[in-house]
Amino acid sequence: MSEEIRRIVATDCGSTTTKAILIELGATGDYRLVARGEAPTTVERPFEDVTMGVLNAITELEEITAEVVPEGYAKGRRKLLEDGKVKRYLKRGVRSGGSKDPLDGSDLYVSTSSAGGGLQMMVAGVVKTMSAESAERAALGAGAILMDTLAVDDGRKEFQKVDRLRKLRPDIILMSGGTDGGTKNHLIEMAEVVRRADPKPRFGDMQLPLIYAGNKEARTEVREVLGGDIQLKIVDNLRPTLDRENLDPARDEIHEMFLEHVMQQAPGYSKLLDWTSEEVMATPNAVGKLMKHYADQEKINLLGVDIGGATTDVFSVFGGIYNRTVSANLGLSYSICNVLKETGIENIARWLPFEIDPAEVRNRLRNKMIRPTTIPHTYEDLLIEQAVAREALRLAFAHHKTLARGLTGLQQQRDIGQIFDQQASGQTLVNMMELAMIIGSGGVLSHAPRRAQSALMMMDAYQPEGVTDLTVDSIFMMPHLGVLSEHHYEAARQVFEYDCIVRCGPCVAPVGLGKEGDACVKLSGQGLSESVPFGTIKVFPLAKGETKDVEAEPARGFDLGAGKGKSVKFTAVGGTVGLIVDTRGRPFTVSLGSPNRIPKLLEYLSAFGLPLPGGERA
Repeated sequence: MSEEIRRIVATDCGSTTTKAILIELGATGDYRLVARGEAPTTVERPFEDVTMGVLNAITELEEITAEVVPEGYAKGRRKLLEDGKVKRYLKRGVRSGGSKDPLDGSDLYVSTSSAGGGLQMMVAGVVKTMSAESAERAALGAGAILMDTLAVDDGRKEFQKVDRLRKLRPDIILMSGGTDGGTKNHLIEMAEVVRRADPKPRFGDMQLPLIYAGNKEARTEVREVLGGDIQLKIVDNLRPTLDRENLDPARDEIHEMFLEHVMQQAPGYSKLLDWTSEEVMATPNAVGKLMKHYADQEKINLLGVDIGGATTDVFSVFGGIYNRTVSANLGLSYSICNVLKETGIENIARWLPFEIDPAEVRNRLRNKMIRPTTIPHTYEDLLIEQAVAREALRLAFAHHKTLARGLTGLQQQRDIGQIFDQQASGQTLVNMMELAMIIGSGGVLSHAPRRAQSALMMMDAYQPEGVTDLTVDSIFMMPHLGVLSEHHYEAARQVFEYDCIVRCGPCVAPVGLGKEGDACVKLSGQGLSESVPFGTIKVFPLAKGETKDVEAEPARGFDLGAGKGKSVKFTAVGGTVGLIVDTRGRPFTVSLGSPNRIPKLLEYLSAFGLPLPGGERA
């Protein structure tokens, strides 16, 4: 199919904005972004038809192409709409005609959506740190917003669980628990809780969908307990054995039910589903698909984040295992005071390179919560917002690491009491030394005045180790490219690398601690020969697209991934910032009472050539 595709339209129907992009195959044989448009989402009153926002956004694509297109692409206005709908020539891989006019229609139209609040789910399991945790991973990986997790051992009384189900009104419930052939009693008890609650879905007058992904031996009893008022769908067990997790069948069924029960009920989505070449995908699911495909194809481990006003999503792929978490209370506008509450004013103020009363910072953050759409008006305001962002990113990442864990093997002998008490997952899968790339997304990272500010925020929050590429999603195209990657990976990859992510540069960060000024790491290769002492940041010029073969030799006691004192060789690819060397040590800590805190923070800003507070320049 890919050989036939020369023009692609993709839309993402967000909760407030519908974003459209136009991708074309150029004369050089490469796919590039040609235009981008956006319009308000129209799923709510007074319009109540999501396709109106789609038409408005695509109309903007037409108007943009009438004025300007990149060099090497056909000039002239594209005709992407016809008879009030998107004009496309492929549907589920089958071509339905075409046009000799090179500006007429698109071959492929794909879309994602999080309008109407996205996909909202609850999960129910037997043991909170085992089957329920696996269910969380399945739901989050499918792009869901996780409303709550019920478990036999979660400490709540049965009537409290019933009340919770009735009040939350999820779109779908995912139920899991028990290994195949294991105990059935707890699963039957959880099914009785669901039946007694008789929960109603958010949209429409229909039966609530419940996906059962637990012990296969309990399927009959669970079906009998639930009765005919719940629409039951049975899939393979999430945890067929204690040491094996099987998430894909549940994730696939969540996607199908999302299309059937959530999308179909929202205003105008039946038309949108008819227009698209392929099925519509939940926005976070699409972002995860892109990261998983890219990590698999490039054979790398990567970490991505999308920090918004209300939530922060973290995605990771380590060793081919994909995980996503949503920190629903960590954001930079609506949830900014939740960040304050979670981390404390001292942890935010410690990142500020100037003296300020913590009470003043607290008041400014409260004002931001009251007026969530305001943007920083002064440089001090910007530095405060970026300080909050560091803490939101750090907390969301800590949450992610607790869920992105391996499974304990059966080799470890435990009695039944220990099985219930254990942290059923093993060590976190997130290994910063093995991480190849960090992708930062969301307004505070994507739209920072300087890319160096984004790089510094990610360095402070995530503390990368070894050699890690720092990148930023420039205009949040990852949802569009994620759904496209399912059907035309090469086009998605080319646009992702060329138009979507902006490379800040590689970050070299030795692991270890030392005294200020002690030897830490020496860099050499292709005209580069310099030692960087402990306790500093140094940026070496490396232009966008420029490559340099570098050897980094850590001092004794420091590790770059090959062992303490052992050098590593890598090819550094330049970006908007350059080659960054961070010798502040790992773990790196800053506290409000640290001596020389402000001079050191100013030094870090100076290293990146960033302006200093008070109008001075580095």
